[in-house]
Amino acid sequence: MSVYKDEKNGTWRCIYRYTNWKGERKQTQKRGFRTKREAQAWEREELLKQGAKLDMTFESFYDIYSNNKKARVKESTWEIKGNLVRTKILPYFGQRKIAEITPKDVIAWQNELLKYRDEKGKPYSGEYLRTIHAQLSAIFNHAVNFYNLPNNPAKRAGGFKAEKPKEVEIWTQEEYLRFSATMMDKPRSFYAFEMLYWCGLRSGELLALTASDFDLEAKTVKISKTFHRSKGRDIITSPKTVKSNRIIKMPLFLCESMKEYMAMFYNLQPGERIFPFTKSYLDHELRRGAKEAGLKRIKVHALRHSHVSLMIHMGFTPFEIAERMGHEAEKITLKYAHLFPDVQDKMAERLEQERMNMEKEDLYAKIQR
Repeated sequence: MSVYKDEKNGTWRCIYRYTNWKGERKQTQKRGFRTKREAQAWEREELLKQGAKLDMTFESFYDIYSNNKKARVKESTWEIKGNLVRTKILPYFGQRKIAEITPKDVIAWQNELLKYRDEKGKPYSGEYLRTIHAQLSAIFNHAVNFYNLPNNPAKRAGGFKAEKPKEVEIWTQEEYLRFSATMMDKPRSFYAFEMLYWCGLRSGELLALTASDFDLEAKTVKISKTFHRSKGRDIITSPKTVKSNRIIKMPLFLCESMKEYMAMFYNLQPGERIFPFTKSYLDHELRRGAKEAGLKRIKVHALRHSHVSLMIHMGFTPFEIAERMGHEAEKITLKYAHLFPDVQDKMAERLEQERMNMEKEDLYAKIQR
């Protein structure tokens, strides 16, 4: 590599030549350094990256981690992870040598996060803190597994304490019907929320739906993709998990509603999105409708929780509900345990009945002798 001064503007630049993993000779450069020292520091970091030596800053190693991992996850997932790192991890560890970060340093960082309060005096949620810590630990694990870092200081420091799961927010069926009545002035909003509530879809799954996903004769809708918008681009990818790929049976009234809705389109094509808007539109419409109906404000995703609540109320088991929602049955049980208020009572009653039956059988056997 070479460091040069640009005489025109007085800044420095560094030209870096290297051989990539295919054995090809490549060249890159960076301009705009204020001093020769800054250019040489960047040059040194690039050499360390290529040599996979950990005498580099955490930020430099994160660049390596990004290059190794980014192509392996969905773009939307990487955006979330990248934002966590940029805002919650790099400001603290970015300029530290990665090999010199200790469990004590991680604990100090955790304490800083625990001190945070927003403008309303609220701290970060326990779930959010554990997500941030998991991302830090993943970066250190990568260094341990592939770049010979002796140990993972985030793992040794331990994570954030798990808190009692919060009860999910829901609307009852009566509340949803009051809300849906306010949506009738905008057909596309009305039909979108009908699908969300009566099928329990994720918003991304709804927004990715096309005409070809519906079989109205069989009364089904196929969930095989998800939608999100990133930096002005509409992106459709595979669903959140493998289990999220599913076929949902729709009630007859909803099939008829969707048939009416799709008939409103002019020359609707099989692969055309039938809800051609974004999650921000759904958020706006949900707030509008809740206000008009005099209901408590909930998030769009809470309509999915509301669907689960309705299924529980109708007497379906966690396994049956999980199949419909594209979840694991254990997650349904854990997340919505508070919505099964009489399950323990029923268990106790059944056990009592079982014991009484056994006692009756024993008594009958003695009489027979």
